[in-house]
Amino acid sequence: MALPPLTAKPLSARAASWLGAIAVNLLPPLLTVALLLLFWQIAASGPQSSLPPPSKIWSEARDLIVEPFFWNGSQDIGLGWRILVSLQRVAIGFSLAAVIGVLLGALVGQSVWAMRGLDPVFQVLRTVPPLAWLPLSLAAFRDSQPSAIFVIFITAIWPVIINTAVGIRNIPQDYRNVAQVLRLNQLEFFFKIMVPSAAPYIFTGLRIGVGLSWLAIVAAEMLTGGVGIGFFIWDAWNSSRLSDIIVALVYIGVVGFILDRLVAFIGHVVTRGTQAN
Repeated sequence: MALPPLTAKPLSARAASWLGAIAVNLLPPLLTVALLLLFWQIAASGPQSSLPPPSKIWSEARDLIVEPFFWNGSQDIGLGWRILVSLQRVAIGFSLAAVIGVLLGALVGQSVWAMRGLDPVFQVLRTVPPLAWLPLSLAAFRDSQPSAIFVIFITAIWPVIINTAVGIRNIPQDYRNVAQVLRLNQLEFFFKIMVPSAAPYIFTGLRIGVGLSWLAIVAAEMLTGGVGIGFFIWDAWNSSRLSDIIVALVYIGVVGFILDRLVAFIGHVVTRGTQAN
């Protein structure tokens, strides 16, 4: 008896499976957001409410929502441009923190003397709030741009150092024995053994660091001025534009979520799905 020929899954079945997966992942958050907006609309519609309801936000800040990249002058620009300015500062500060943090973390994790000498200093400095560094950075650099970048750097570097050091300390002894057998020099050992083995821990620190960077730049821009998203919020507060502030907060949250997902995706690809415990 001949077996029936194998056939590919029908296109309609694949489309239905694809749509079902989208519905499972998107419907719960969409329903949650809709319920929150409905509750917000009802709670903020009363005459005693000090916050605007979603309907009022849409009417007052519609141009910020539907046209994020409009340009009417040096200060009258869309939130999309302001986000890009803030992201540029974050990219510079976070990149410096990532490179220097990994190198210092590798030193602390590899050397017992470095750990004893530097780890207490790092543990003390990492507890200093980000904005506490701003007056010193302004005094040192005498300009808001490098001062904001420094605040991002000093905020993001600590989780990178600490997680990298933990990852280096957890390198299996077998890997170190292989490096001795192959007579790898320090540079080869760093790139071929240390970084790949500690990569899950490194990306955990980078993921924490990028979130802290985004928090720090928004706070720093409120005080340093410019055209970033942080200064926009402060300027909107001084002008009593609560609707603009709420729209800006949504932008900040979405961008922060994207940054976190981006670093997590890169870490997943580099570490091949390995998670640090």
